[in-house]
Amino acid sequence: MNILILGNGGREHALAWAVLQNPKCDALIVAPGNAGIAQIAACADIDILNPQAVVDFAAENAIDFVIVGPEAPLAEGVVDALTQSGILAFGPSKEAARLEASKAFTKEICDAAKAPTAAYARFSDAASARAYIEAQGAPIVVKADGLAAGKGVIVAMEVQTALDAIEDMFGGEFGTAGAEVVIEEFMEGEEASFFILSDGKSILPIGTAQDHKRAFDNDEGPNTGGMGAYSPAPVLSDAVAEQTLREIVQPTIDEMSKRGTPYRGVLYAGLMIKDGHARLVEYNVRFGDPECQVLMLRLGAQALDLMLACAEGRLDQMQVNWAKDHAISVVMAAKGYPGAYEKGSVIRGLEVLLKDSNHMVFHAGTKAEDGAIIASGGRVLNVTARGETLTEARARAYDMVHKIDWPEGFCRSDIAWRAL
Repeated sequence: MNILILGNGGREHALAWAVLQNPKCDALIVAPGNAGIAQIAACADIDILNPQAVVDFAAENAIDFVIVGPEAPLAEGVVDALTQSGILAFGPSKEAARLEASKAFTKEICDAAKAPTAAYARFSDAASARAYIEAQGAPIVVKADGLAAGKGVIVAMEVQTALDAIEDMFGGEFGTAGAEVVIEEFMEGEEASFFILSDGKSILPIGTAQDHKRAFDNDEGPNTGGMGAYSPAPVLSDAVAEQTLREIVQPTIDEMSKRGTPYRGVLYAGLMIKDGHARLVEYNVRFGDPECQVLMLRLGAQALDLMLACAEGRLDQMQVNWAKDHAISVVMAAKGYPGAYEKGSVIRGLEVLLKDSNHMVFHAGTKAEDGAIIASGGRVLNVTARGETLTEARARAYDMVHKIDWPEGFCRSDIAWRAL
């Protein structure tokens, strides 16, 4: 079959790598892709936020199956347009994608489903939000309601930080995403990610991971899109997973169906776990990045079979075949990230690294120029490895990191420290 993947990051490189392991894939196109993806698949320059442009491209190229990587095309209704045109697609509808596109909507669903989550209030004006923060005190969490490229959540340990966040959000720093804000109680515990497929009726857990959000070692520095991840996450035990499915995920899927907007695709539940009990932090309606990289390395060829079954409504016939293995991904970012950083530096040494089911460098912010790989983003490379133990996987990943010649980049040296 001919497959199209939408996106240009490390997540999409990992999805492309996994899809190509499966003999069902005859041809693969990634739009727009990046320098690493271009080494394994055809890339196409189309506007993935324009549903009609995606439909036209898929029709012109005889595409049988479309996998949507990032959240923005989902929120724009790309899957709706593809479905209406008779093209099979993996991902939720525009209405179902509100589980990520609107924090307030997610809270409304949690209330209806009685899913355990943080206490909250929502505001559409700054004065009321400020008064609420001053009454509640800190620590407290301030969230822009809409999509803000992973930067719209402020965990404020001091009242002034929360008040500043309110000024920024209502002042337009996040555009329309900050037109409404959700303010939540601060939840203590250990955060982990649980990935579940849903075809609107059945659900199937497909893996756990733990991300590292802070820029620097020892979880210090500003929040980022993620500086590394590992899978599985020990804190998400079988008992916690069962409780999450029973109290959070299945009631959410049931509530979405009840509203006439069945959820189809991958549902990424960000959880806060304390004393063996999980509460929902947030939902994402796509694979996490860099969590996808460790999941795909572990899933391999079966990832395509699972996504196809999900899109075709036959998830109840599927099971995940997990090896007793571990994977880790170390993000290499441009110095200065997540603040101001320079683009255009040359990355050397990638050509000498192993590329197999235990060693992969997934590209995120890269482009090819005159035969060289050039850094073109904040998060640039995802150095990913697999092993029988987490210690083995970690040693392989950092061995690859040390062989990469990129003085303008940096990474954390302690990915997976919680588990180890």
